[in-house]
Amino acid sequence: MSIAAGVKEILGKSLQIDADGNLVNLQDWDEEIAGEIAKEEGIEVLTEDHWKVINFMRKVYSDTGDAPSIRKLTMQSGVDTKLLYALFPKGPAKKAARIAGLPKPKGCI
Repeated sequence: MSIAAGVKEILGKSLQIDADGNLVNLQDWDEEIAGEIAKEEGIEVLTEDHWKVINFMRKVYSDTGDAPSIRKLTMQSGVDTKLLYALFPKGPAKKAARIAGLPKPKGCI
């Protein structure tokens, strides 16, 4: 889904987003923002397993400058493929990256 880059209002804050709908400025992200983005993605409550994936993605991004691929997520995050798809249906790496305040992982369509 490609949308126009621009500004999005979340919790009374005007945040820049890219053409994929991901935050442009990493420092705009916090756990409350994550919760609101999750709701937009159809995830009403972020569970401990959601946070395990989100925090793993943010750490990998901090260490490498790239959001992890689905393969890396399933092999290294502690969450298996089946659970990952249950937590973040229809594109877990892309959806989890958006909620984590990160750019879309390379290789995601």
